Amino acid sequence: MIDVTRPSRTPRVRLSTALLALLTAARMAPAAPDAGNPNSPQETNSPTRLPPVTVTAQKQPADLQSLPVSVTAVTPETLRDADVRLVKDAEVYAPNVFLNEFSARKLSNPFFRGIGSSPNNPGVTTYIDGVPQLNANSSNIELLDVEQIEFVRGPQAALFGRNTVGGLINITSTRPSLRDWTGNVTGNYGNYDLRDIRGSLSAPVVPDALGLGVGFGYSGRDGYTKDDATGNSVDNRDAFFGKAQLFWVPCDKWEVRLVLSGERASDGDYALNDLAQVRANPFHVSRTFDGFTHRDIIAPTLLTHYSGEKLDFDMITGAVWWKTEDFTDLDYTAAPLITRRNSEKDRQFTEELRLASSPDAAISLADNLKLKWQSGLFFFTQNYEQDAINNYSPGLLYQPGSFGGGFPPSFSPANSQHSPRSSLDDIGVGAYAQATLMAWEKLDLGIGLRGDYEQKDADLKTFFTNPDPFLGPGTTNRPNKDFADASPQFSAAWHIVPDKTVYVTVGRGFKAGGFNSASPSGSEAYNEEHSWNYEAGLKTLWLGDRLSVNIAAFYIDWQDLQLNVPNPQVPGQFYIANVGGAMSKGVELELKARPLPGLDLFGSAGYTDARFRSGTSDSGVNVSGNKLPFTPDYTANGGMQYSLAVCREVSLYARAEVTVYGNYKYNAQNTAAQSAYSLADFRAGVRGRHWFAELWIRNAFDSHYVPIAFAYPGIAPSGFVGEPGAPMTYGGRAGLNF
Repeated sequence: MIDVTRPSRTPRVRLSTALLALLTAARMAPAAPDAGNPNSPQETNSPTRLPPVTVTAQKQPADLQSLPVSVTAVTPETLRDADVRLVKDAEVYAPNVFLNEFSARKLSNPFFRGIGSSPNNPGVTTYIDGVPQLNANSSNIELLDVEQIEFVRGPQAALFGRNTVGGLINITSTRPSLRDWTGNVTGNYGNYDLRDIRGSLSAPVVPDALGLGVGFGYSGRDGYTKDDATGNSVDNRDAFFGKAQLFWVPCDKWEVRLVLSGERASDGDYALNDLAQVRANPFHVSRTFDGFTHRDIIAPTLLTHYSGEKLDFDMITGAVWWKTEDFTDLDYTAAPLITRRNSEKDRQFTEELRLASSPDAAISLADNLKLKWQSGLFFFTQNYEQDAINNYSPGLLYQPGSFGGGFPPSFSPANSQHSPRSSLDDIGVGAYAQATLMAWEKLDLGIGLRGDYEQKDADLKTFFTNPDPFLGPGTTNRPNKDFADASPQFSAAWHIVPDKTVYVTVGRGFKAGGFNSASPSGSEAYNEEHSWNYEAGLKTLWLGDRLSVNIAAFYIDWQDLQLNVPNPQVPGQFYIANVGGAMSKGVELELKARPLPGLDLFGSAGYTDARFRSGTSDSGVNVSGNKLPFTPDYTANGGMQYSLAVCREVSLYARAEVTVYGNYKYNAQNTAAQSAYSLADFRAGVRGRHWFAELWIRNAFDSHYVPIAFAYPGIAPSGFVGEPGAPMTYGGRAGLNF
């Protein structure tokens, strides 16, 4: 067992310090709603009443408190007040959610209740304006004109189909205005030369009929990590991004929205280093050269909605085109051993048609019995291509114990390995239906079923530029396979009184099977992963809607678990393999309170025990009973925001919050781990009707932690490489709006 659990301070000391600072901040003068924002809770609701939250977690708009599913909604107020710029910034509010994110933004893998996977086959899929990101490389984007982010936990295959076995992340954009000119611009500057500016403008082109919205942004910073060999920073970030929307309402019943978003990110290299060195000397590496990771995304979406007296119709047409290129010093040392140039690109198209009963037009079956329903069809195509070239220094492949592994021949030149040069083609269809029987306005009984079919073809190649019999011949495979699945879901919700609901849900989820773009011979294909999820929960409002308390307990049993496994033949490369079974059980608590005008309290906590079942093995090693990787034992977040009006249009405000992650393992063999750590964030400022200015600090007590690491035998002295988490950052933010 490698000792990699030593943080810079003990979690208990850091947590106590953070909580003390939180209580101190609560006595300051803190955060005001935007008087110029029509969505401000104090303008649309009683000053001491929590505003209702509408979500689309089950495709139809519904009150969060009425749904038989675990959903955390990060609302527009939280997005603004907490300065949420990436989904990673929002995940702290959802219990039992952990985003495994590299310093290069292209790689971000969400884990819900222990369920996750690889970017090419996510276990939790991100939906952006109704369009699924079939590959996670396009999901971690800079947020611009975003209305809400929803973290929906538990399998959602009965409605959403493949790759929602752990849940989904639902991101919705703000609609352009049809009546008023509105706009805003926000600037951020901080240490590490953080520069961030975002702005948007919305205007009625034809009042009440056609609206236009445009948004732009730039975000950049120096790297947190210094390359001691070159003297340069490594993990810098730099991105331009934008969004344009047309919103057309030709008549009362129809609306059409066209959304075009794009991003160009030019990031630095991965901040990976030997794990023991990361612990001893964080934010320092020694490399042969400075690498990079680049990503371009273009995503047009067409949303059409018809609202009739008895029937609603939706059509969502989406395309996503992205490409990435990265070049890295793959041995992560100052020795000129291995480099890797990796190019990927993906083209996807999705089409969804949905019919549903109108919100006020449920079918009456009897005096106290009504039925609402929805059904739909889904179609997608995807083409993914990758060409990854590993460049080995002379003789390296022929050294005993190396990835080539053996005795050197008489001639041992430098060599390049294409592993892989591959393409994966996928086409699929799905059909779903859901019905909810509502009895006596107190009991909702739901049943849903979805069927999915897809066909996959692959062209897989690996080869050396300088062929050598000692290294073995290249490989070429062109497999194809069909997959089909059916996903049922059952639910019951009893509305004890209008503001208190108890529910139970049973659902089946699946993760698609497919092909690895590169893997050891014989491991090219992997099968579907299946799970059954059992959940019971209670959603309540108390004290005249001043306090909400939601509790859920879950148990997940899944088979043919897909796991990212390191390729022993190629450094830094992973492939998906079915390793056996697993189970996960836990509880979740969420609460919000508004005890006084201007004072908001919030908190969440989750506990997860996720383990491999008997008979499960990873790379030939029995891992039965071990914890699933990247699943914290617990997560918790708590904080407050308070505002104090100093005159009619000016308020002082402050916000303080603490997030805690429990111990988690880096790998299935549980040989390396991250101990519990806490992060504290604070911000305070002044807000007027059309402007604000504030100071902020994140990771205020400079906790040292390594959120991501993976096995790297043969090169890393400790057997693992990892990246340090973001250090303490601070700065100022100001903005104008109208």
